[in-house]
Amino acid sequence: MQANGHFRMSRVDFETIFGSGRHFSFEVLPPLKGSGTESLFRTIDKLKEFEPVFINITTHHSEYVYRELPNGQFERLRLRRRPGTIAIAAAIQQKFNIPVVPHVICSGATIEDIEYELIDLQFLGISNILLLRGDKAKDDRVFIPTPGGHAHTTDLIEQVNRFNEGFFADGSPIKSPGVKFSYGVACYPEKHEEAPNIDVDMQYLLIKQQLGASYAVTQLFYDNQKYYDFVEKARKIGVTIPIIPGLKPMAKLSQLTVVPRSFHCDIPNELAQEAMKCKTDEDAKRLGIEWTLNQCRDLYAHGVNNIHFYTMSAVDSVKEVMERLG
Repeated sequence: MQANGHFRMSRVDFETIFGSGRHFSFEVLPPLKGSGTESLFRTIDKLKEFEPVFINITTHHSEYVYRELPNGQFERLRLRRRPGTIAIAAAIQQKFNIPVVPHVICSGATIEDIEYELIDLQFLGISNILLLRGDKAKDDRVFIPTPGGHAHTTDLIEQVNRFNEGFFADGSPIKSPGVKFSYGVACYPEKHEEAPNIDVDMQYLLIKQQLGASYAVTQLFYDNQKYYDFVEKARKIGVTIPIIPGLKPMAKLSQLTVVPRSFHCDIPNELAQEAMKCKTDEDAKRLGIEWTLNQCRDLYAHGVNNIHFYTMSAVDSVKEVMERLG
């Protein structure tokens, strides 16, 4: 995407985009291992006409899988299903000329791994990142940090801050520091699953801001009032950074139970009652589009002009929502 013959900047000017106008961004997943980029690029082709200000690319480190052996027993292996976040970010930026914001996470990575990610990103001219702890392994009761890695997002932020100041993790100086990273973080209107309560969770958001986060993107939600209440409480304790609402249209009947379990968010009673009337996935998809459309319009009416979409299994729904929003 070009304007007046010039490429759009690879760095996102968040101060500008949060200042005025309505803005749209979305998240995509890297292709599964062994798959090409065709499906991912089709997703972006469908949404690029709405001029997204940035595209998030998730990071997925290795996870345990079980493989059956000839003797009938099972072997536990570690497999990385979706490699290539940094390469995909570079490919998107080059092909579509849309700013990218790849995820950098603690999960599955050592401090050294993260340092190499930062170096690679600088080489590619990608200076906006989203810093996250990452999910715990499916088989683990609680998050277990990788040996030699970080246990908390705040530790990751401090590593990026040292890198920005011109020092590697071992304290040695970076000869050519390069452009500093700007970063956002995640937040949870219905609290993080491991937080004891919303107040403690919100204090962590304040700490992330104090360490240098320039914005936050919420976990998906279906009840706008929970977002408004969260933002109000955040402002009262001193959180001043933009808090971007993250939305995901319901696209299948199964998501009525899968989404609350996977993303730890409640389905409002009104939405649940309407979903139970749906007979097919197409019915659920239509309901999801209407609900998300109403969420967007309500957010706009409350002065919230920056909306982020999670597109997994919902690309066509997001496209229709954007078309109807005009």
